[in-house]
Amino acid sequence: MSTPYPFTALVGQDDLRLALLLNAVSPAVGGVLVRGEKGTAKSTAVRALSALLPEVPVVAGCRFSCDPAAPDPRCPDGPHGSGGAAARPARMVELPVGASEDRLVGALDIERALAEGVKAFEPGLLADAHRGILYVDEVNLLHDHLVDLLLDAAAMGASYVEREGVSVRHAARFLLVGTMNPEEGELRPQLLDRFGLTVEVAASRETDQRVEVVRRRLAYDDDPEGFAGRWTGDESALRDRVVAARALLPEVVLGNAALRQIAATCAAFEVDGMRADIVMARTATALAAWAGRTDVHSEDVRQAALLALPHRRRRNPFDAPGLDEDKLDEALDEAREDEGPEGDDDPDGGGPDGGGGRPPADDSGAPDSPSAQSPSAEPPSPELPGQQQGPRHDDADRDPGEPAPAPGGAAGEQQAVRAAEPFRTKMLSVPGIGEGAAGRRSRARTEHGRTTGSRRPRGALTKLHLAATVQAAAPHQKARGRSGTGLVVRRDDLRQATREGREGNLVLFVVDASGSMAARQRMSAVKGAVLSLLLDAYQRRDKVGLVTFRGKDAEVALPPTSSVDAAAARLESLPTGGRTPLAAGLLKAHDVLRVERLRDAARRPLVVVVTDGRATGGVEPVARAGRAARLFAADGVASVVVDCESGFVRLGLAGELAGELGGTAVTLDELRADSIAGLVKDVQGMNSPSRRAA
Repeated sequence: MSTPYPFTALVGQDDLRLALLLNAVSPAVGGVLVRGEKGTAKSTAVRALSALLPEVPVVAGCRFSCDPAAPDPRCPDGPHGSGGAAARPARMVELPVGASEDRLVGALDIERALAEGVKAFEPGLLADAHRGILYVDEVNLLHDHLVDLLLDAAAMGASYVEREGVSVRHAARFLLVGTMNPEEGELRPQLLDRFGLTVEVAASRETDQRVEVVRRRLAYDDDPEGFAGRWTGDESALRDRVVAARALLPEVVLGNAALRQIAATCAAFEVDGMRADIVMARTATALAAWAGRTDVHSEDVRQAALLALPHRRRRNPFDAPGLDEDKLDEALDEAREDEGPEGDDDPDGGGPDGGGGRPPADDSGAPDSPSAQSPSAEPPSPELPGQQQGPRHDDADRDPGEPAPAPGGAAGEQQAVRAAEPFRTKMLSVPGIGEGAAGRRSRARTEHGRTTGSRRPRGALTKLHLAATVQAAAPHQKARGRSGTGLVVRRDDLRQATREGREGNLVLFVVDASGSMAARQRMSAVKGAVLSLLLDAYQRRDKVGLVTFRGKDAEVALPPTSSVDAAAARLESLPTGGRTPLAAGLLKAHDVLRVERLRDAARRPLVVVVTDGRATGGVEPVARAGRAARLFAADGVASVVVDCESGFVRLGLAGELAGELGGTAVTLDELRADSIAGLVKDVQGMNSPSRRAA
């Protein structure tokens, strides 16, 4: 086993270290979600934490880590009686993003259960993580069915395995720690709320600190054991402090003043439910114990809010997590005034440990990093093309209906406009049955969902189709010498259930940003519609991409990604103006799909073209756009055209484009889920000859 990087050798990342240590002191805090850019020691810090945890007493020989003082009466390895006790180091179990359900919860040997009537159970990762740490790297990429299992185990403190009437249950209480890069997509709200604390991490911009990070990492890579040995004393001291804080924790008193501040803060920030109040209370108590005190101060409450509330304030996927510290101080002050001077249990206003409850500073002399919770400065807006002085706009190059450019703007370009309020959209799905990643959009063969048939298992049996298995075994009972009431089952009789659920798709937006779309009110509505579809894609676990076209060419504004936040940000800053190179936009989208098909052939695409159907610029722009559209039809790509044409006189060009694509067209009004224009639309014309032939 490789030597882990020492926890005390980490440079900076004060909030990350503090959040992990508070969970080591009080596992009831509920775990940590670590958000941040790549290469910021997220995984290194989490893996180093397990070395600081005290040893765990277990029943000797129990695969489920039962506590000798209170063994689980329903443990599959029980009853334990007066079995011997042993101690082992606390485990940190890693859950791979691509793990199967059986690997997570364990598996029953179905063949032995049917033929011999025994419960042969192989424990999974949840059993291994009991009374330890369950670590999920890239937790935002975890499949939905695994997320559901984690939620169930975290809520009940137990894992259940049910297979065709055979049931196994075991305790599963663990510290859940996840890391994620927000650029790759956000977490489901249900799982987000299960993390007690969250921290944002970023690489330091201080030269001295970056130098120290590189120096220590190179020293560790050259000699891991020697490097770890130099930090043995610091590791031992920090481990002793964790043990002392755990022992002190039951004696910490959470006074009425602190409780009122917690409740007032959660109410002021309008967090959902009561879990935030409970997590803040446990975190503030752990902060006091970490500081060696038996009373909770106001600064403990403030620090607890900075760690427990940011991820609970999101109202939609595009809200950046964070906390307004001025508003936080105001809420704490108001709660203190309501309580009165005699009720304030923090008269000196001092923070825990004299330093905001942070872990000891490194002895390297490297400066402390800025708090990751401090609000960072707004990044400068990207310079929009054409904001410098340019040649005068030639009216002959302007699309019909295009407004004149703003003063100082380049030819045919308008400033970006804000999107209208998003709305709930109709369900758009890809026809047929796919086999892509689990999601919530189109029909697919999946491991979860309703049973639609059976087949012989390929590899290990995971979902038994009982009726088909009995039917396969029944004709052979006499030949197998059956004499009793039991059914004689052989492996060749077993049948795997085939199930139908939903998959996530690649939703590629092709957005017309030309002059014909440049009327501010109209473009605002268009952006609102695309934003609504992005919200829908987030909820249905799709990947998204964004291609825009205007002027003389098209560009990939966002390559396919799981982060709808990034797509929304690119959409918000999208300017308009110039000609309408529709063919270029379609060809660019076709290239994106070709490359993406090589990366993930199982994920079926859905192309959403947002345009009024106009095509200008170059030779025969309409004909070229038609030829480009027919490429999608030839490849069988599902498509829909969102018709943005407005006014009393309509040319119907978007409908013609949809016909060339082999898809269908919807207006902005028809896109709304509450529209009375029709029922849920399938994105492809199911009566087309090509579809009937398929």
